[in-house]
Amino acid sequence: MGYHRAGFDVVGVDITPQKHFPFEFVLCDWEEALTTIPGMWERAGELYAVHASPPCQRYSTMTKKWGRSEEHPDLIGPVQIALRELSDEGNVIPYVIENVPGAPLDNPVTLFGSMFGLRSGEYQLRRHRIFESNVFFLAPGGCEHSGPALPVYGHAGGMSKRDGLTFPGTDAWREGMGIDWMTGKELAESIPPAYTEFIGREIQKALRTQVTTEEKT
Repeated sequence: MGYHRAGFDVVGVDITPQKHFPFEFVLCDWEEALTTIPGMWERAGELYAVHASPPCQRYSTMTKKWGRSEEHPDLIGPVQIALRELSDEGNVIPYVIENVPGAPLDNPVTLFGSMFGLRSGEYQLRRHRIFESNVFFLAPGGCEHSGPALPVYGHAGGMSKRDGLTFPGTDAWREGMGIDWMTGKELAESIPPAYTEFIGREIQKALRTQVTTEEKT
């Protein structure tokens, strides 16, 4: 949704159906998508960018805390190689890779909820996420925590005796994340559209600059 608001026509890809995804959707794995979809856009003469969110559980704080990191796939390295190979000399394809803090991304930028004023009542959305990109941008501010954190993981409206947390309900999650079309389970796996709208606008600037440069040459 954030990339849509930034001006992109969005095509989503996943290996499982996403019935609440609000844009065009392709059911396949990431490798198949990269070998087919970019070529279609290039043949049509369309500018494009690629966003990838490899599974984050391997680097999640909670996964590490309970010693389960090795149970989850590590796709960051293969995704980095594949996205970098989309570009060649004189033809830079913007890409973004998103993951959790601690993941081995290259010179990532950290975004979090307080940068965008995201909250639900007394709860402030923190939701730190890191982003690697070949488009240069800076975070739009610093980290300013105020009030209790909105924990968007686990089960909305439930409790975690293990972690000593009580989770606000789905409505609070939707308000804090700025997402009103997802279930609680889907929200727990998502990032706020405010993050990708910000990044998308930076990519749009880079694409416009690229077009202007090509026209001059």
